[in-house]
Amino acid sequence: MTAASRDVEAFYSTADVVAKLRRLADALETDKPFRIQIAGERIRVPARAQFSIEHERGDGEEEIEFQLKWTIEDSADANDADDADDAETSEDDADQPVV
Repeated sequence: MTAASRDVEAFYSTADVVAKLRRLADALETDKPFRIQIAGERIRVPARAQFSIEHERGDGEEEIEFQLKWTIEDSADANDADDADDAETSEDDADQPVV
């Protein structure tokens, strides 16, 4: 099954961003998949996702983007590995690293 095309930008409070970045850092540091909810959709990022930082400047604005990229195939592998956890996962811990 192919994932539907999606391009969203969600804004969060500083405290929410700090919490998400801490969980992401823990997952990256331990080479674990990462689960996050963005604009109502739960997403699993595989441990082998590529991480990049992008800087853009123009029209009187600057932007820094932290990006994680992976193939749909890698995402399916992460989903398979995490299916057992889904039955016990609540909305409150949807952003937790997959252990």
